[in-house]
Amino acid sequence: MFGFSDETYIDVASGNGGNGCVSFHREKFIPKGGPDGGDGGKGGDVVFVVKDNLRTLGHLKMVRVYKAENGRPGQGDRCFGRSGADVEIPVPPGTVIKDAETGEIIKDLTGEKRWVFLKGGKGGLGNWHFRSSTRQTPRFAQPGEKGVEMRIGVELLVIADIGFVGFPNAGKSSLLNLLTNARSKVAGYPFTTKIPQLGAMRYDGQDIILADIPGIIEGASRGAGMGFKFLRHISRTKGLAFFIDLSDENYLSSYDILCNELKTFAPSLLEKPQVIIASKYDEDGAEERLAELKKQFAGREIHPLSIYMDETIEDVKQSFIHMVSTSGIVEDDKDGGFTTKVDNDAYYRDEY
Repeated sequence: MFGFSDETYIDVASGNGGNGCVSFHREKFIPKGGPDGGDGGKGGDVVFVVKDNLRTLGHLKMVRVYKAENGRPGQGDRCFGRSGADVEIPVPPGTVIKDAETGEIIKDLTGEKRWVFLKGGKGGLGNWHFRSSTRQTPRFAQPGEKGVEMRIGVELLVIADIGFVGFPNAGKSSLLNLLTNARSKVAGYPFTTKIPQLGAMRYDGQDIILADIPGIIEGASRGAGMGFKFLRHISRTKGLAFFIDLSDENYLSSYDILCNELKTFAPSLLEKPQVIIASKYDEDGAEERLAELKKQFAGREIHPLSIYMDETIEDVKQSFIHMVSTSGIVEDDKDGGFTTKVDNDAYYRDEY
C-alpha cells in the first residue's frame, strides 16, 4: 500500500504523428496508376483522469515517465496509419498540474473528470495529396508532427470544508474521529498525525468534510517541526477551526502564534471564517482558563470542547454547519499563492 504522497514530478510526452507514405498504384493492366500514399496516424494524447477512489499521488512515484504511443506511418493504396494510443494518468480529486520550471499552475483539475493535457502530433500527408496536373508523380510525403515532451509538477490539495489548525496534541484527531468515520491515530505524544486526515460529518442531512492538518508549531512556516509541508492543504477550505488546548500553560498565546504562521505562509488564509475551539474543557482549571481566553479574544467565536460532554460537541457541530452555509472559498492568489519552493531532487529520494 502506498504511503501518503501529495507532491511529485513526472515526465510526460505525447506521441509523434506517423509519416505520410510515398507510394504509386501498381495493378495489372492499369499503367501509370498514380500516387496513392496514405496519411500517417495521429500521435496519442497525454490525458489526466480524475479517479474518486484515489487519495494520494503515491502511484506516480512508482512510475515517473508517461509517454503516449506514436502514430503509425501511412501505407500504399491510400491506407491511413493507425493513430497512437493515449496515455492516461489517474489522479485523485483536488490535483493541480504545475510547470516544473516556474511553479506556475497549468491546470486545477477540481471538477474535472478527464482532461487532455498534451495533444499528439498530427500525421503527415501521403503523396496522394500532392498530385496535380503539372506534378503527376510526387515522390515526397509529409513527415508527422513531433509530440510534446514536458516535466511537470503534480500536487494534491486536500478538498475539505473545515480545516483543523492547532499545535500537536490539541485534540484535533479526537474530534475528527468522534464526528466522522475517520480513524486518525490518537496518542499522548506530539505529531501522532503525520499526514492530513479527512472525515465526513453527517448532520441534519448535510455532509461536511473535515480535515485534520498535522500539528503546527512555532516556526512551521520556516520549516520547523513538520514545516509548511501540509499548510497548503487548508487553502481550499471554507473555514478554519483553531484548536486551543486549555491544559497548555501557554494557551493564551497559542492563537496568535498559529495566526502568525498562517500569515507568514499565505496571508489570505486569515481571510477565511474562523472559530476557536477551546479543547480539553474537562481538565482541572479549564473553566477559569476559558473565561480568560474569552476575555482576551472578545468578539471572537469561541466554543469549549470536551469529547466527554455532549453539549459542547453539539455547539461545535452547529458552528461548523453555520460556517459552511454562510461562507465561500477564498480564492488563491493569481500566481498560485499557496505554492512552496521544493527541492526537485528530494522527490526522487522520496523525502516528500
